[in-house]
Amino acid sequence: MQPTSPDPFTPNPQPIEAPVPAPVPEPAQMPAPVTPVPAPVAPAQAPAPAPATAPTPAADANAYSGQPTEHPKRILLVEDDDALANVYVMRLQAEGMDIRRVANGEDALAAVLSYHPDLVLLDVMMPKVSGFDVLDILRNTPETANTKIIMLTALSQESDKARAESLGVDDYLVKSQVVIADVVERVKHHLAIN
Repeated sequence: MQPTSPDPFTPNPQPIEAPVPAPVPEPAQMPAPVTPVPAPVAPAQAPAPAPATAPTPAADANAYSGQPTEHPKRILLVEDDDALANVYVMRLQAEGMDIRRVANGEDALAAVLSYHPDLVLLDVMMPKVSGFDVLDILRNTPETANTKIIMLTALSQESDKARAESLGVDDYLVKSQVVIADVVERVKHHLAIN
């Protein structure tokens, strides 16, 4: 027969010993409390001016030459495939471009108005609003009518390309027929980047 565990409702036959408290020292034996003494405060002084430096060609060639500073080109990538979008974002950022990515046509329409991209890389088959509809809306909106738009799609039918061209696309690239270097080259071409 196996020993049984004690029943929690049955009183323990062994007496319980209470812990003995540690003796409390008399007040005369206790150390005096330590009061922090504030450090002397020096009078406030104005910060020393930074040394003046002249712009150097290496620091900013445009500022040195008197030309306006060029901002990175803004690209709106509209792509619902996360893996593919990440590849394009990394490569275009490596080319010195400022990239914003959205995953559907509805977000693309909002982003174009708030981000003001120089170029839109636009997928066709997406949730909410198709790339064809986004293209049509952008071309018929005065604020976005001249924005460069490259369709980057899986649709390879000539009729799809013809539809995009009739809506005013600047370029039409089929994903299965291009590599990322081709896409970057077309983006640079449309943005007049050497």
